[in-house]
Amino acid sequence: MSYTVAPLARSGHAAHANRCLTALPASQVELDPSKLAIAYYCLGTLDLLGLLQTKTSERDRDAWRGWLWEQQTHGAHGTGFRPSHFMTVALKDEYTDASAPHIIMTYTALLGLAILRDDFKRLDREGLRRFVRACQLPDGSFGTTPTRTDADLRTTYCAFAICSMLDDWSAVDVPAATGYIARCRSFEGGYGQAPAGEALGGTTYTAIAALHLAARSGLHIGPQDSQLHVAPQDSQSHVGSREQGQTRERSPLSPRERAQTIRWLLANQTSGGGFSGRINKEADACYCFWCGAALQILGAGAFVDADALAAFFARCQFKYGGIAKAPDEHPDPYHTYLSLAAASMYPPTGAGETWAFEPFDCLLNARVETAQWARMHIPASST
Repeated sequence: MSYTVAPLARSGHAAHANRCLTALPASQVELDPSKLAIAYYCLGTLDLLGLLQTKTSERDRDAWRGWLWEQQTHGAHGTGFRPSHFMTVALKDEYTDASAPHIIMTYTALLGLAILRDDFKRLDREGLRRFVRACQLPDGSFGTTPTRTDADLRTTYCAFAICSMLDDWSAVDVPAATGYIARCRSFEGGYGQAPAGEALGGTTYTAIAALHLAARSGLHIGPQDSQLHVAPQDSQSHVGSREQGQTRERSPLSPRERAQTIRWLLANQTSGGGFSGRINKEADACYCFWCGAALQILGAGAFVDADALAAFFARCQFKYGGIAKAPDEHPDPYHTYLSLAAASMYPPTGAGETWAFEPFDCLLNARVETAQWARMHIPASST
């Protein structure tokens, strides 16, 4: 089928990101307690569009760096980043449940600072390792904070991404964590939020990306039903790393598992071009990233209908900037960023320069140049 893809409103989407960095719209004020994640999506949008330097001032970038570092919090269980100043109490050398570092927000803070090209001289690396270690639970999963047991595959992925950026996995019981991931795999080939859960696009991405982050770091991660093998790589994929273009990583999935997961992910692309998070559900822009990035990691991005996907994103654009979860919905920073991230992996054919992007790192969920900055400056060896 032939698709006519409207131009991507790059300036409008950059303006939406800038507005949300300044103040959230009234429809999204409930997100204020997770302001750090919102900052990451907005900064990431500007980074993907290549407009961070031209659409923001150095003064603003310095202010955002300062605000992100203000969220670094220390305590008995280590050091990480809290979601925001919302309803927190500053205490010396300890934190309350309200101000405790949050593992998902810590991951987004590190990438946000990498987008801003921070030197990470203020990062408490030893405290960060202790924090990640304190979040791991006896079953191998990770809580969002050291005092909570609200685990799912998102937190496992964030723990693995943090260790990958640190280039230090000593804080994690990797066999226990990968065992937990394996127990979340469903009969369909996707992964649920927890063992025996229904397969979802988002948690399937976090499972696949976490396993490949560990494998990429040289850790012995075996598939569930066979010996390790070298997975074929999609020539269209931009999985950034220090070894990009030099080596092929050993796959943590067996050929049967990989084929089953690819089949399930591809079945989620709907007739309208977008991806749904579950079979027979409506398409949602965020799942275009979760499913699309997982397919890129598995070397199967060539099977995605990129033109149909871009046409779906074009219909989700809001006239004043930003991208919504679906056509005729209101935009938000989360769906705007993830839509652009997916578009950077799947540019439509012949749609013009507005759809052109720099290479994207599917494993860390950032532009390759940003991921490389993180990997260069976050490890302890960089200090």
